Amino acid sequence: MKRVTRDDVIKAISGADDVTIAQIIGIGASVDELAEAQAWMINDEPLLNAGKPLATGRVRELVDILSELEPSEDEDDRGGPAIGSPTIDQA
Repeated sequence: MKRVTRDDVIKAISGADDVTIAQIIGIGASVDELAEAQAWMINDEPLLNAGKPLATGRVRELVDILSELEPSEDEDDRGGPAIGSPTIDQA
């Protein structure tokens, strides 16, 4: 199991700050666990449909850290629709 390095985190997570990088490295996660956590963040439905159990252990900790990097709905609300949300014409 190759433990994740600073370079691995920087390559995988654009815009990660030093604190986040340190948290991820501190967990002792592997590169594969980081990739799995990112897959859960991108879209958990296919993983659930494939019968994959919810993330646990280090992967769950990584998901929690990565979710803090996601912009909140308040941050997306800057006068226009958030990326990926329907506009009035599409609704």
